Amino acid sequence: METTETYSKNRVRIAIFCLYFCTGLCFSSWASRIPDIKIALGLGDAAWGTILLMIPVGQICGMTISGFLISKVGSKKILPIALTGYVFALLFVGLSSSEYALIISLIIFGFFGNFCNISINTQAITLETTYNRPIMASFHGGWSLAGLTGASVGLLMASLKLHPIYHFCIIGVLVITTLIINRPYLQADLRKEKTPEEIASKKRNKPETFLFLLGIVAFCGMAAEGAMSDWSGLYLIDVVGTRENLAPLGLAAYMITMASGRFMIDKATQKWGRQRVVQAGGTLIATGLFTAVAFPHFVTTIIAFMIIGFGTAGIVPTIYSIAGQKTRIPTSIALTIVSSVSFLGFLMGPPLIGYISSVTNLRYSYALIGLFGISIVVLASLIKVFRYEKK
Repeated sequence: METTETYSKNRVRIAIFCLYFCTGLCFSSWASRIPDIKIALGLGDAAWGTILLMIPVGQICGMTISGFLISKVGSKKILPIALTGYVFALLFVGLSSSEYALIISLIIFGFFGNFCNISINTQAITLETTYNRPIMASFHGGWSLAGLTGASVGLLMASLKLHPIYHFCIIGVLVITTLIINRPYLQADLRKEKTPEEIASKKRNKPETFLFLLGIVAFCGMAAEGAMSDWSGLYLIDVVGTRENLAPLGLAAYMITMASGRFMIDKATQKWGRQRVVQAGGTLIATGLFTAVAFPHFVTTIIAFMIIGFGTAGIVPTIYSIAGQKTRIPTSIALTIVSSVSFLGFLMGPPLIGYISSVTNLRYSYALIGLFGISIVVLASLIKVFRYEKK
């Protein structure tokens, strides 16, 4: 492999980690200034709900071509273009002075975000094969760490009353500089078809069924992530009866354990294997959610949210890793299939919680997501690719 022959594997790993951090920093920077942008444009809750759908719309548009294009051109070439586009889209968001301008900017933001997601994960999986041991979760830990960093910087910028465009320009300069420094260390994608027989076989170009099943497992995990990201604060207020100023502690507790957990998952995977790690994750998700439902008190709920954070930490990176390594089709296409299915968890999870909550209450909604955790355990036990993968 050309990159790891020229540069040390550790330097390549640092480069990919830094670019994961950059993608997470772009997204969290936008998320941290949502209240300011919403207020500046004078949008109501209903209109803002529509605005927030524009990023998923852009991501879905990207999904239609990202896997195919990356498999043809290579993530080494696509990632720098995608990350640069992501930065400029963030700047357009900061410059948006009307609802329609923001809609267009967020669609572009979501589009480039999808290309960043597929290309950076393709890079990570290719490098992981040279290590011959799990390292994927640590990269996702970099994304989560960027989320905490972006939220903290955004809080500072908002307290200084700095306009989002200036905030985003600072982030943009940091990201582009990091990209320039680390771009030479990106590597050529892993090539799966090595023999004339494999190239000639049409079957080799067909997606395997297990990719869709892995997508369902990731769907359940991402539904739990969405439940925490969008509803943890409201759960503390509406169900637990927490004061509004303490409500953000729920999401903070969850994010801290999810981020720290991702830096521990690789060693756990190496010791116990991916199947047990995913099963443990599903068990922790179910345990945390059912604890929050059964004992709706502030301390127990915060502890429950921390348990959920550890549970969700390893689901997506582990699923991406096994999908990319076990498939016979190009890694980027396999990741697109898995992420397309799992992405529905983010789209459907939060609205489903809201619908059930409107009929009953949030405790029933969280209990349903707890069942998703049990589903992860069951599916990980049944999907054959887990049984035969190496630790």
